[in-house]
Amino acid sequence: MLRPHLPLNALRAFEASARHLSFTKAAIELCVTQAAISHQVKGLEERLGVELFRRLPRGLALTDEGRSLLPTLRESFDRIAGLLERFETGRPVEVLNVGAVGTFALGWLLPRLAGFRLAHPEIDLRLTTNNNRVDLAAEGLDYALRFGGGAWHGTAALRLFEAPMTPVCAPALTAALDQPADLADHALLRSYRADEWTLWSEAAGIEPLQARGPVFDSSIALAEVAAAGEGVALVPALLFSRYFDDGRLLRPFPIEVSLGSYWLTWLQSRSLTPAMLAFRDWLTDESRKGIASRAE
Repeated sequence: MLRPHLPLNALRAFEASARHLSFTKAAIELCVTQAAISHQVKGLEERLGVELFRRLPRGLALTDEGRSLLPTLRESFDRIAGLLERFETGRPVEVLNVGAVGTFALGWLLPRLAGFRLAHPEIDLRLTTNNNRVDLAAEGLDYALRFGGGAWHGTAALRLFEAPMTPVCAPALTAALDQPADLADHALLRSYRADEWTLWSEAAGIEPLQARGPVFDSSIALAEVAAAGEGVALVPALLFSRYFDDGRLLRPFPIEVSLGSYWLTWLQSRSLTPAMLAFRDWLTDESRKGIASRAE
């Protein structure tokens, strides 16, 4: 039996609510009342015979059914928007939404993006940054570039490259760092991954260092604070070449420890569009070039 007609307004109300996890924010975006959004979503749930949201005291949470519907609906709306934009501009354009951990975006991706735009003028790449915590479906992303071990629930992952961690500090601090154990006398800046300095200590063959410095949620912040002379940071040196080139940071020791890799990730339920395929292939080629240049 054919599914009863599903009103476009209700589907749009669900998609906006799922992105914001809020009926109120969806109402502001769509220029209607919060009551109208809630009514449209409730009607859609009744037509489908499932609950799409769990109503919480502070906002919404997607159910499994809502989470499975969102990427397909998002893709459909994006394709409609892309087609309408082609009509308006007179040229083929396909939007590609990519999220990236900030360190990767600033230290590796942005310097190379001009090459991608030149090779693919038909793709409108829209980049957002994050601190490695991302929800592909809720944020409407085609891809997310992340750091880790490659295992994220419901997500396909393509490994790009490792980015080993190494200590870095301002030039003024290096005079007091003759051997790795000397780091025990300095503030060791920390990220939310609490075991980094312990693992680096093992690689250096010294007693575990006790990090006593502040905690930061990104390697970019760690590098900036270290460059200001406030301590020693453990960061992926590969992504901070500009700091070494301008003399803001130095590596007191060559010892590195690998704690993960950078990955291109996307929803397993998502079919890859031509723009997604083009970006994946370009990113893979650029990663291989970088690996080859480091090996020379």
